Amino acid sequence: MLRLIIVILVLLGMACSNKRKQENSMNTPQNKERLIMALDTIWRTEQEPIRLRDSLMRVYGAESLEFKKQEEIVYENHKINEKKILKILENQGWPGENIIGEQGSLTICNVIQHSGIEIRLKYLPMMRKAVKENELRPGLLARAEDRIATDQGELQIYGGQIKYYPETKSFNVWPIMDPENVDERRLGIGLEPMAEFLKNRKFPIEWNLDEQIKRTAEFKEKLK
Repeated sequence: MLRLIIVILVLLGMACSNKRKQENSMNTPQNKERLIMALDTIWRTEQEPIRLRDSLMRVYGAESLEFKKQEEIVYENHKINEKKILKILENQGWPGENIIGEQGSLTICNVIQHSGIEIRLKYLPMMRKAVKENELRPGLLARAEDRIATDQGELQIYGGQIKYYPETKSFNVWPIMDPENVDERRLGIGLEPMAEFLKNRKFPIEWNLDEQIKRTAEFKEKLK
């Protein structure tokens, strides 16, 4: 029994030592600068094709050939960035905002957000741990959880996911759980009210609580 306890203590000591070494190596000015520069490049190569795609949609529409060609470019660029981000997370764990800043965290979250649901589910526990350790803003975790909920055909919690509905050729909020209290939930994690959030989007949407209550009820009925 004593031997087992000694082995466990040694293993714990080695794990703590490895974590300290990892943190120390990440905290060197050179490594910080390299990581931040890498994330800046990923942000640019991820977002610029998306902005162009959205511009093409505004001009030609979401069913146009121009939009669909640019969507393919967005996808190819994303796969490259996804590999880079996953390598960072696997080798270093989740870099805290004291290392990469708010923009760095946003970059990592955006790339994961654009990935398949398997990847998002895999790294969701890492994101939750980062929030508990004050290394990630709760709002970014909330957005990830909402995206997973919508992809699994469930009601979202915070209202951050907007979908394009081909039948109406317009954007709208994916149905929200308990929409009457969504602003209170958003306030609890530092997010603005739904009306303000939707007004400030690239494609503004008017927040109509009565409409969203009706849409949530219809969504629940379909699930039955």
